[in-house]
Amino acid sequence: MSLALIAAVVIAVLAVGYRTYGRFIARQFALASTPDTPAHAKADGVDFVPTRPFYLFGQHFSAIAAAGPIVGPILEHRQLSKLKSTYVDALPQLVDPLSGRVHTSFGQGSTATGRLSSSNPNLMNIPIRTELGQRIRRAFKAGRPDHVMVSADYSQIELRIAAHLSGDPKLLEAFAAGQDIHTATAAAVFKVPFDSVTPDQRRLAKVANFGSIYGQGEYGLSQQLGITGDVAREFLGQYWSTYSRLREYLDGVRRQAREEGFVVSATGRRRAIPDLRSPNYQLRSAAERMAINFPMQSLAADIIKIAMVRLHREIEADQIEGRMLLQVHDELLFEVPQAELDQFAEKVPRVMTGAYELETGIEVEMKVGPNWADMTKLAVVRA
Repeated sequence: MSLALIAAVVIAVLAVGYRTYGRFIARQFALASTPDTPAHAKADGVDFVPTRPFYLFGQHFSAIAAAGPIVGPILEHRQLSKLKSTYVDALPQLVDPLSGRVHTSFGQGSTATGRLSSSNPNLMNIPIRTELGQRIRRAFKAGRPDHVMVSADYSQIELRIAAHLSGDPKLLEAFAAGQDIHTATAAAVFKVPFDSVTPDQRRLAKVANFGSIYGQGEYGLSQQLGITGDVAREFLGQYWSTYSRLREYLDGVRRQAREEGFVVSATGRRRAIPDLRSPNYQLRSAAERMAINFPMQSLAADIIKIAMVRLHREIEADQIEGRMLLQVHDELLFEVPQAELDQFAEKVPRVMTGAYELETGIEVEMKVGPNWADMTKLAVVRA
């Protein structure tokens, strides 16, 4: 039985209950249940646990959001509950009484890709996509008078690295022309003029672009976009025909990883992936996706680390007041005096774009604002 069918049955049962042994038993479950919390019925002292346990958590409900009116409120409750417990309740308790700031702990060696990790609290997971998430980000603001927050973000760095490592001529051409890479992909795949690409075509191309460097196949594409497997298969056929050199490169990474049992990045970082030789198809497939993505993600991690070290040295040498506060994936966050804003607007993108030489060039987008949410574009620098 498919997960969607199981979940649909569960929702129906939740709505009307069901009868067993001639007695009516109401279905109950924890609204905030997680993958570790089995969904089961409990009423009148009777505890019913399915023979094959299933779970009721976000991704299952999301897949059947239109199954009934109960699903939407449950999803909303869980979102609000998570935001409240993880951020609204927790973060104020973590403010240092001496500095008045929240201090995270960065881990240098806790990820296989070389990315920094953040804990106690994890400031890399502060939500951004929803209005509620933006309200939480708004609480992160410059902590000194006459200071602003400055954000510097690498633009599509992993896709640029993929183009650089694979040498795919069409990807390189699009980046060299300064085109929006997702629109350029849609134009090439659908064989339409660049200016005629529709929002839906661009969205499909964007998912395929990022999915390609994470080893996503037609099933993943169809699930993410809500399209049929046939449509996903046809699109990916055209996609890989367009970016054939990228396909050859990724296939080569997969093949070499299978043979050697590990992957090595451009900067020499090595990751062993034992499950590449697992007899279990699911484990082996997951390991291959890790292997495919590792060269891009690891080099991106090292590029931003190189930039951070060089920026710290320049800031110290110049004896300026502005400071680097946080690194979140491909973004650096600074607290800068208004008087030093022009200096940082020159210094930060210069150092970040010069941290590593890619054939595609590197682009950095700078933003400025009173807090982490309300930011406006300061500059876009390509080098």
